[in-house]
Amino acid sequence: MLEDAELLQQFRSEETKEKAFTQIVKKYQEKLYWHIRRMVVDHDDADDVLQNVFIKVWNALGNFREDSRLYTWLYKIATNECLTFLDQQKRKSAVHLDEVDSGLSNKIKADGGFDANKLEWKLQLAIQQLPEKQRVVFNLRYYEEMPYEEMSRILDTSEGALKASYHHAAKKIEEFIRSEY
Repeated sequence: MLEDAELLQQFRSEETKEKAFTQIVKKYQEKLYWHIRRMVVDHDDADDVLQNVFIKVWNALGNFREDSRLYTWLYKIATNECLTFLDQQKRKSAVHLDEVDSGLSNKIKADGGFDANKLEWKLQLAIQQLPEKQRVVFNLRYYEEMPYEEMSRILDTSEGALKASYHHAAKKIEEFIRSEY
């Protein structure tokens, strides 16, 4: 697999543009899929959001200034697409945010492999109880092991605020798991 700088250089050439983009997709699609899936929960929704992400990437990659790493830029687009998708879900259903969040919890429970006694399912249910911003921060830090500095660039938030969000999210998850089960 080629380095990002080389892929970007190839993308800027008409002869190698499509091949370079295909390599970028192959390199990042699985990581982006799981980042998206943890936020929107449903597989089909995650696939739709991921497709939208790569459409946006295709359209904007020629203007990418390389102020940040490609990986950071892709995660920022994916995160924004997730937030847009969740916001559209709220507006479509014309319900309160809590009801959309409980809908996400219901999707987790409807999964064929759901077992409320397994810690990973408890964790997923707990994460869905978090406010949107804390959910994003928790997922990036816990699952992606992303440094706060990089999260700061993706979410346009100070590192201190991100650390506080993560701390509050972890406490809420711990309380949820202890109280529910």
